[in-house]
Amino acid sequence: MTIARDEPIVAIATPAGRGGIGVVRLSFGAWSGRPIVARFHAALTGTTLAPRHATLVSIANRDGAVIDRGLALAFPAPHSYTGEDVLELQMHGGPAVLQLLVTRCFEVVDDVIDEGIDDSAPPMPTGRMRLARPGEFTERAFLNDKLDLAQAEAVADLIEAGSEAAVLGAQASLSGRFSDEVHALVAELTTLRALVEATLDFPEEEIDFLEQSDARGRLSAIDDALATLMARAQRGALLREGLTVVLIGRPNVGKSSLLNALAESEVAIVTPIAGTTRDRVEQTIRLEGIALHVVDTAGIRVLGEGPEDVVERVGIARTWEAIERAHVVLHLVDATAMQADEHPDDALIVERVPAHAARRTIVNKIDLVGDTARIEPARDDIEERLYVSAKTGDGIDLLRHELLAIAGWQPEGETSFIARERHLVALRDAGRHLEAARGHADQGDRQLDLFAEELRLAQNALGTITGAFTADDLLGEIFGKFCIGK
Repeated sequence: MTIARDEPIVAIATPAGRGGIGVVRLSFGAWSGRPIVARFHAALTGTTLAPRHATLVSIANRDGAVIDRGLALAFPAPHSYTGEDVLELQMHGGPAVLQLLVTRCFEVVDDVIDEGIDDSAPPMPTGRMRLARPGEFTERAFLNDKLDLAQAEAVADLIEAGSEAAVLGAQASLSGRFSDEVHALVAELTTLRALVEATLDFPEEEIDFLEQSDARGRLSAIDDALATLMARAQRGALLREGLTVVLIGRPNVGKSSLLNALAESEVAIVTPIAGTTRDRVEQTIRLEGIALHVVDTAGIRVLGEGPEDVVERVGIARTWEAIERAHVVLHLVDATAMQADEHPDDALIVERVPAHAARRTIVNKIDLVGDTARIEPARDDIEERLYVSAKTGDGIDLLRHELLAIAGWQPEGETSFIARERHLVALRDAGRHLEAARGHADQGDRQLDLFAEELRLAQNALGTITGAFTADDLLGEIFGKFCIGK
């Protein structure tokens, strides 16, 4: 994708519909700093706009009839959101009014271009005003070094945030907290690369570089910092995307009842008949601002080959599909079956849970056996178990706290930054290259060139997070998902 950023752009920056205030935003591209911008301001508003001061203006159409009256704010480059000359018109929020204002901007641009410009001024850039693409104002802010790519993505995350935790996390990323940690890692890699490449430039020096420079120790420190950042980024991704929690177990262990207890609503049908749930039932709930996408699934059991089992077989297949996408798997077992020593072998369920998912064993129906809600620590060959009653609600708060702990939620302390799957992929790529570098380091100085190359690739992977190494196609994909006007 070729990114064109010379032309002035205009867009309605407020959501569609009626409101008290509507904003039309313009960014002047290659026109910035030229006399034509001031001429545009005067022709549109009938006055000279003082930089960064709100001016009450009337915008009239070509015939002189006033379209609307409101505030105009001019932000000269480079002290603006996009880094270009920017104009914002804050008017009444009617769709027809705002569209007429956009149309008037196009007319004024044509007029000032057709009138010409002083011969002493720089040559006019080609192209006239056009409507902004989705996210183009923020894209220009990135291209003009007002924001790095992670910060630009945080702008969209801030707009889309559905909770206080998500707002604070997006704001943390927008302020550069995530980027600062990435830059710190890149700086450490740069220092180590410089040492390695300097050694490669002087091969006649008979020194054990890896020992003399403590390269392995430096690499280990970078590994540790990357692991810490990865853990925080994973929590940030969960903060943005939410946690997918899948309830699994044999039929009639209380999965649907547990979903209803977590949701505090009758979301799923509950009956004493085993196998009531034949398909996935999904419900999104929020705990302390964290979105939990809870999925109730069909009970897992060994089936026959008869036609009466066809529907249940399809439901079980969909259960396994849901498990593959889970962040957390809650494996429910029946307390009555355990007490009667009738607890079936759930080895199949345990074996099929993917390694990337956190699995917790939930012992349900403790009300039927007179047991108490608690978390039973792991011992010998028995895993940690959480005892609850979905029917009475005993232990549900313990489960909620356990899910929040898995998501990395902290009631106090530093706010997590927002991260995206793209960032996690880049961090994993960097980790793989550092692992390869460690393998070359173990071979001694004879593989320094390969060691240096893996460090370079790790640095490039980290650079894709902030945009130091970014293809235009990726920029188009990222900014194309923004709203128009931002």
